[in-house]
Amino acid sequence: MKTIEKIDFKLPGQTGHYSGKVREVVAVDNQYLMMVVTDRISAFDVVLPRGIPYKGQVLNQIAARFLDLTSDIVPNWKIATPDPNVTFGYRCEPYPVEMIVRGYLTGSSWRTYNSGERSICGIPLPDGMKEHQRFEKPLITPTTKAEQGAHDEDISAGEIVSSGLVSEKEYRELERISMELFLRGSSIADERGLILVDTKYEFGKRDGKIYLIDEIHTPDSSRYFIKDEYEERFAKGEPQKQLSKEFVREWLIERGFKGDAGHPVPEMDDAFVNSVSERYIELYETITGERFEKSDISTISERIRNNINSFLSEFENVNQQQ
Repeated sequence: MKTIEKIDFKLPGQTGHYSGKVREVVAVDNQYLMMVVTDRISAFDVVLPRGIPYKGQVLNQIAARFLDLTSDIVPNWKIATPDPNVTFGYRCEPYPVEMIVRGYLTGSSWRTYNSGERSICGIPLPDGMKEHQRFEKPLITPTTKAEQGAHDEDISAGEIVSSGLVSEKEYRELERISMELFLRGSSIADERGLILVDTKYEFGKRDGKIYLIDEIHTPDSSRYFIKDEYEERFAKGEPQKQLSKEFVREWLIERGFKGDAGHPVPEMDDAFVNSVSERYIELYETITGERFEKSDISTISERIRNNINSFLSEFENVNQQQ
């Protein structure tokens, strides 16, 4: 049950350190970021009390793969992956919104619809829709990027532009890129027998250009259905088999937890923790078509520190020679 849930070391050239829900992000020389993807897991914007073995490796390696497979659509922040849990890349100025693309009425969008609402982020929805129903065309439903510990909030495109969060020209470009990324991810998923249901993208600016940042098409940022089971399950009104962390949210909801302040997180026993780990590995192998190679986690923190230090030393030597 070895996991990494925090880093307790300082990097050469470190100029800043931010702890997100899942990632430890270290600024290097004010130009680059070293992102350590921990085994922490969050739901309802709450970090759960136990880490999930190999989860960080799964997220990091899937994200790195999809950053490479979409670099022709938009440049991204990645430079290298010096460790299975680590990505090193350019520091960008993030946009204050996240771009959510939804192909199906599922998850939080279904919970909102089922409560009686008939619009998401200013986009009207018809009466009579069912859970997991496919939209006629994918919807872009942005959210604000909340401060740590707060909830992201739905926001319409008009509100983003009118409030000055993003200019209209740049926002339309973010929409265009997001849709292209979603279609690319959907095509890759289809080849693997999956449906990319919904996902989120984050963007930043570097040297005046839009860059894709953070993770992409991972089970933390995306939801997948099994393609050949979808139609039959939908017709029967049965739950879809999901390769995402929605099952973690459902597990918490069944135990009365929805992230409300003051409500204790249900106890996560070994069996549940291992089942979550297995689901993450299952998604990796399904979406990549490759066997997941478990890294050595016997001394995971030391392994990560040594790999990062070796990489930074070599990176600095290369830069000095150029």
